[in-house]
Amino acid sequence: MSYPVFTKAMKKTYTILIPDMLPIHFSLISAVLNQYGYHTEILHLTGAEVKEEGLRNVHNDACYPALLVVGQFVAALKSGKYDVNHTALLISQTGGGCRASNYIFLIRKAIAPLFPDVPVLSFNFSGLEKGNAMKFTPLELLKMGHAACYGDFLMALFDQSKPYESFPGQSEEILQRSLTLIEHSFHNGTYGYRRHYYRKLLAEFAAINVPKERKPRVGIVGEIYVKYSPLANNHLADFLVKEGCEVVEPALLEFCLYCAVNAINDHQKYGLNRQSLILWKWARHFMLKELAIQNHLLQKSGVYLPSVDFREIEANASRIINEGVKMGEGWLIPSEMLALAEHGVSNIVCCQPFGCLPNHIVGKGMMHPLMRMCPNANIAAIDYDPSTSYVNQENRLKLLLANIKH
Repeated sequence: MSYPVFTKAMKKTYTILIPDMLPIHFSLISAVLNQYGYHTEILHLTGAEVKEEGLRNVHNDACYPALLVVGQFVAALKSGKYDVNHTALLISQTGGGCRASNYIFLIRKAIAPLFPDVPVLSFNFSGLEKGNAMKFTPLELLKMGHAACYGDFLMALFDQSKPYESFPGQSEEILQRSLTLIEHSFHNGTYGYRRHYYRKLLAEFAAINVPKERKPRVGIVGEIYVKYSPLANNHLADFLVKEGCEVVEPALLEFCLYCAVNAINDHQKYGLNRQSLILWKWARHFMLKELAIQNHLLQKSGVYLPSVDFREIEANASRIINEGVKMGEGWLIPSEMLALAEHGVSNIVCCQPFGCLPNHIVGKGMMHPLMRMCPNANIAAIDYDPSTSYVNQENRLKLLLANIKH
């Protein structure tokens, strides 16, 4: 079956819809793309309608993230808000053996009979979907990389400030001002001065008095879509804050480093990635340095707590599982949990989506070894799927909170 192709001429007249996984990061990336003539929009549709459309248009063996993305796309196109003759859909592909590489076919199969003229585009670095792959210039990719860096720093500041805001919505107001500041830096060409803007962001969030005596910190790990997307995890971060906790979310750069390390290991063990090896090594060096800069500034502030050095997280893989376990989030999930537990974040929520077999094995399946290594760890594996009631998830979370460890 042939599917519609997105051409260069469509760039000026088409709206490109993007599923909402990382609200802060995707907001900045969308602003970068719009600066270069694209018309992108991040979808924020939530509720039962999204799940129902996903169930209606995807077979019941599909993983929960795939179901939600398809549901969001179909619900948006049915809403009447968009001209379906001038709308395209964008999904990322990592190149691994998981949903992020393969469920673009589910999206196309679901969309084709309903909206046959809507192209489904791929954003990937693996040579997948060449016919309908987005082709960005080096400058556009550079800016999107900077957007990811700023997104991580903002997420850390926001998570550590929200539980202590003086009035409801204060941290959100500061976040929106901060996003506008960074978006302006992309327009005036000063985005490369990241240290300068990191300090400006620290000054913005200084309006919130974060006390030395912190609330209990709860880490969120798991499958990349479910742990970050408020739609997928039923606004987990907001729930934890309302229950008197401070949320700790791993940086997106940690997942990107995980991908880089896997690519380098594949070359060393199997001779793969010969042409891209230098690029992967450079990316690893850049991201490690960037996280070190962010952690230095956070620690220097005397207020905000830095994240765990990724090199320690990488080393944890050989302690608890193996770097060869790399389907889904693979060794990253147990390694992050071990790092969190050994650095004072003993309370951890591990998000497991239905149909994601690798993450059930490396997440829920690794809880007993983790508990043997860290007896004080307080871990709850929460399943997310369309049939699981919110009340059941909330009860599991409250059980975690009842055994909270400072």
